[in-house]
Amino acid sequence: MILTKRTLILALTAFSLFSNIAALGFQHIGGLDPCAMCFWQRYPHWTAVLFGALALWFGSRVWPLLAGLSAFTTAAIAAYHSGVERKWWDGPASCTGRGLSNDGSGNLLDFANAKAPALCDEIPWDIFGISMANLNALGSFVVALLWVYAAFMPASGRRIF
Repeated sequence: MILTKRTLILALTAFSLFSNIAALGFQHIGGLDPCAMCFWQRYPHWTAVLFGALALWFGSRVWPLLAGLSAFTTAAIAAYHSGVERKWWDGPASCTGRGLSNDGSGNLLDFANAKAPALCDEIPWDIFGISMANLNALGSFVVALLWVYAAFMPASGRRIF
């Protein structure tokens, strides 16, 4: 079987697209409210989808490299978020339990009937101790490396079997 550059770019673009679709599914169907850093991880995925589409359309080497940079960006944000979830380091005060309180300072929690925002230092869902941020960090890092590979891959493809 031969893996073509176009097929690899399509698969990598699909990874970012389906990552965001899954996140939206967890949010709107599963009822898991995203925290601020969860949203931050989505933006580079959308950018990678755009760069992937441009790579498919124009075929230049620059688009896969930019998509790889986007994937690496979301991997870095997800790795940072993973550390915040595990309490290895502090996250932004606006997104953690230490920064939100009903202290009369006029923040969101002062409004009557306001739903508390999701906190970045809590793990809302995991499987075998692996959170969504952990999965995104690992998957996006691998995909970032594959984007760089795709940028330098010959258009005719490579034999994988």
